[in-house]
Amino acid sequence: MAHTDHRTMRRVLRQEIAGTIGLLTDEHDFRAMRRYRSFTFDDHATYLEQVEALLKTRAAQGSHTSVALFDPEEYAAYCADNGIDPDTPAGRARFTAELATTGATVPYDGRPLAELVPTLVDEAVRQATWEYASHLLARLGPCATCGEDIGHAAFTRAAHLLARILDTAPPGRHHLVCSVSTTPETLLAVLHADEEADGSHRIDETEALEFTAVLAAGLATHRPGGLVMRTTAPGVPDRVYGWRLRGDGLEPLTAGEVFDAYCTDVESGDLVAPESGVDYRTPPDLGEAGPTSRHRH
Repeated sequence: MAHTDHRTMRRVLRQEIAGTIGLLTDEHDFRAMRRYRSFTFDDHATYLEQVEALLKTRAAQGSHTSVALFDPEEYAAYCADNGIDPDTPAGRARFTAELATTGATVPYDGRPLAELVPTLVDEAVRQATWEYASHLLARLGPCATCGEDIGHAAFTRAAHLLARILDTAPPGRHHLVCSVSTTPETLLAVLHADEEADGSHRIDETEALEFTAVLAAGLATHRPGGLVMRTTAPGVPDRVYGWRLRGDGLEPLTAGEVFDAYCTDVESGDLVAPESGVDYRTPPDLGEAGPTSRHRH
């Protein structure tokens, strides 16, 4: 009887343990892991099927599982830094445990992996963007002329501009995109804002923080960039307008410039047909320059 009770308790405790699975999402990363003899899978499709089966089994048992993006290059560097043999299941388990606390993860919610993987990749890109923008702002240090922290001043300025954009926006649901040209890749941040009945905006605080950091990075470094907002509301055409980053501020795009941007294929440069029911326009005046700062040179 006591043995049965112990097994029951252990089964209950297993349901209290959260787990993380490091997922090799693409064929290239899968091939990179095959150089380790202890990694016994030889077919990526079969590997994904087995991972999905395991996730379903754990969910059926009442266990919570998160999925993390497993990067072979980061894994090799982690093992080298910590004196771990990378050709062991224990090494992969330790790296996955590290991902659970520092990497991008999404909870398994029963969706097929084909639907979960894009969400995981997007989360990883968001986290990498936030980390890059934050480090960039932190590295700028104080201004040689006025002594003010350049990154902090730019973040304050960006937060003010974002608030003014939302305050002057027409009623509706807003979709904002900010892009800044950096090396090696362009920084991109997205923010969704839904207007409440009292005129305030409901936004995701993490999204807002990331968006502000990317905008601040562009303002602080004076790199080329832009910000576009699309507003959707019942009974009226979608309204689209935007700005280019200029100095420590935003310069309005003309309606024609916004139209050209939306009707040009980013990769090929070819013209694409404009959307119906979309009104391309010049943005409203954002008003005063914002919080005073010594760093305005």
